[in-house]
Amino acid sequence: MATTIRMPALSPTMEEGTLAKWLVREGDAVEAGDLLAEIETDKAVMEFEATDEGLLAKILVAEGTAGVKINTPIAIISEEGEELSGEAAAADVDAQSQAPSTPKDPVDAGQPAPTGVAPATADRSDGKRIFASPLARRLARDNEINLAQLKGTGPRGRIVKRDIEQRLASRAEPVAAQPAAEVPMPTGAAFEQVRRMYEGRSHEVVELDGMRRTVAARLTEAKQTIPHFYLRRKIRIDRLLELRARINGFLESRNVRISINDYVILAIAKALQEVPDANVAWADGRMIRFDASDVAVAVAVEGGLFTPVILDAESKSVVEISAQMKDLAARARERRLKPHEYVGGSCTISNLGMFGIENFDAVINPPHGSILAVGKGARQPVYNDEGQLVPATLMSVTLSVDHRVIDGAIGARFLDSFVRLVEEPLLLVANLN
Repeated sequence: MATTIRMPALSPTMEEGTLAKWLVREGDAVEAGDLLAEIETDKAVMEFEATDEGLLAKILVAEGTAGVKINTPIAIISEEGEELSGEAAAADVDAQSQAPSTPKDPVDAGQPAPTGVAPATADRSDGKRIFASPLARRLARDNEINLAQLKGTGPRGRIVKRDIEQRLASRAEPVAAQPAAEVPMPTGAAFEQVRRMYEGRSHEVVELDGMRRTVAARLTEAKQTIPHFYLRRKIRIDRLLELRARINGFLESRNVRISINDYVILAIAKALQEVPDANVAWADGRMIRFDASDVAVAVAVEGGLFTPVILDAESKSVVEISAQMKDLAARARERRLKPHEYVGGSCTISNLGMFGIENFDAVINPPHGSILAVGKGARQPVYNDEGQLVPATLMSVTLSVDHRVIDGAIGARFLDSFVRLVEEPLLLVANLN
């Protein structure tokens, strides 16, 4: 009996993905557990295994296809010699019906298409239906191209981006640039309107991958919907630097080296225990308060960032945190983290000190209640207890707080606890092993 393979949900936040690569071909025999495809989610490229055995009778979604919604049919596995016409047709119709849609498409919104542009799912003059990808529909609309006049080169004759680009390239006259005074502001403008502003200037159009689109969407939503407020402190870290140097000396024979960021993670974890009202997340009108300190750490990767989570960080030694963080960061840069390794937590740490940044404000990573921005330590003159100016190493931090779940006084106590732990670092390493 034929089995329809559907786009899997490979992470808790996944709504759609890119079918990056097929690892088998039509007609290949597969067994349960065999790798079928590589699927790119919003955070990682993950391998997808077969759960049934048989022949890969039909591939319904071509590799490289982006925006494939979960549960969309992507392939059919059958027994050898089995007739597939009915199953394949039904699954193909199902796949087409679940194809990604573009919310701003006037056709999807029930509005008439612009003059001269045939909607992507309209009929041709011969009565045959037009199928086109959402990106192709948008490009056709923006450039006033009639889809009915194109022949698709995508799977099963689907009109795709390259078909639109070929039509644009074949036009005898290029699109004229608008006079500077008539060019609309970029905010909310369609792609072609912005592109025309740079007509005649050498440039490259870079399509956003799933991760960059997700980062853009989440941070835009966070900045627009989360009522941020900011608490700033300067921390004297001379004692921490001295302790770190001594501990690294002891650990040198084990080829272990602790970073300042490892201590920051531990200090935040312990501060969350001391001020449990700050160990919270926002959950659609309600607040979730946690027992353990699960701390997320922003890791820059090509094209975006991950926030892997150190679970139960308050109960770990700085050596354990350092080893776990190195492993998570390395696999994050390879996009090989498992979803459970970057989901969760209540507070994020974003450290740009290694890039020479002295201070900055970070955007909260929803649903977290706060994020700590850590700057570079710098030598500065400070007054000691006797009123004398002496040199000291100061590190600037800014705590961005979600006012829906953390009030100013709670945020101040949380940050004060963190500062005390960093300035008295022996409190952090009492359980060093």
